[in-house]
Amino acid sequence: MILMAIAVSAALDQRIDEAAKNVEPKVIECRRDIHQHPELGNREFRTSKLVADRLRQLGIEVRTPIAHTGVVGVLRGGKPGRVVGLRADMDALPVTEQVDLPFKSTARTTYNGQEVGVMHACGHDAHVAILLGVAEVLSSIRSEIPGTVVFLFQPAEEGAPQGEEGGAALMVKEGALDNPKVDAVFGLHVTSRYPVGEIAYRPGPELAAVDSFFIKVHGKQTHGAYPWLGVDPIVVASQIVLALQLIPSRQLDVSLAPAVVTVGAIHGGVRNNIIPDDVEMLGTIRSLDAKQRNDIHQRIKRTAEDIAASAGAKAEVAIETGYPITYNDPALTERLARVLKKEMGAGNVVQIDPLMVSEDFGRFGLERQIPVCMLNVGAVDPAKIASGARLPSLHSSEFAPVPEPTIRGAVKAMTLSVLELLR
Repeated sequence: MILMAIAVSAALDQRIDEAAKNVEPKVIECRRDIHQHPELGNREFRTSKLVADRLRQLGIEVRTPIAHTGVVGVLRGGKPGRVVGLRADMDALPVTEQVDLPFKSTARTTYNGQEVGVMHACGHDAHVAILLGVAEVLSSIRSEIPGTVVFLFQPAEEGAPQGEEGGAALMVKEGALDNPKVDAVFGLHVTSRYPVGEIAYRPGPELAAVDSFFIKVHGKQTHGAYPWLGVDPIVVASQIVLALQLIPSRQLDVSLAPAVVTVGAIHGGVRNNIIPDDVEMLGTIRSLDAKQRNDIHQRIKRTAEDIAASAGAKAEVAIETGYPITYNDPALTERLARVLKKEMGAGNVVQIDPLMVSEDFGRFGLERQIPVCMLNVGAVDPAKIASGARLPSLHSSEFAPVPEPTIRGAVKAMTLSVLELLR
């Protein structure tokens, strides 16, 4: 019986490998098409239609729209088993592409009242195409699938337009994980940190929670020659910027988890010889521990208010909670790592340190308390890494497009992973 099971498994793996190879040209063509026609969050109308049409052609049940432009596909296997969700994000970024490609984006649109270029600078075009490839591979072996696969094509991962709901939270709210009830959710993200052929994983907290803060320092306007006749909010704001860096470097136990507090914008004043009334600051908070996250919020508020008060100014602090920590279920993640190491070689599947970037993928687990796992797929030509060339990061206008050899390996890895989860 054991030998028979091994033989069946080997035969199925071979079929998956062949199917991934056969679907590769179609996935590459799809990825190029989506890259050339990017759409911002909650406006992925063309992408959503493309996805829904492809799923229907494969005989997969489709529910759309959900969360504005999202698509849910349900593939019921030929054998009883669990229900696993696979997620791909669809939205692009308000970035003007600077990479010379035959399928370069020239799209432009309006974002928060400004005209902007639109570009897939975070690899979501590849995510959608890969997941459609996985859907095609799985549909070709549906009689062998022990359970049900729910495909979650998510809009607005990068954030919804001002005044709108969106993203993973809205998908969950509108029932994407219900009927059938999903037992676990798996996803992947291409990365410019690792070469093609490598998969990076981390059990536990992998991606940081992200929050935004706004600080307004109220001083008293006066002539730049007579600072003692007013209260200088620029000097106060400068002290606050420096003091905020003491929070992660001197006030937190960084042996438990790293954290980052960054001031990304500061605005105040109109002339060189006028001390203004007010200065505004905008910043981001990144954290990997829930208690530490709350502690940072309190410390930022206290730091800004106390420094301002000591100078006779006043600070107003507002903190907006953003994406949660992406916490990979440890048992689930290690299980997938073992399977992928076996199939792709142990040296190509590497455990990594936490990353301070953020994703709303974690909401799928947080909202329903189900296990989730996200893997990182290397998407950089190894020759470029070896040459020491500067590698543009995600969200850059020069973000190198995902190398197409990434596609087949990602389709196979995702297919093997979901089958392991269903078992």
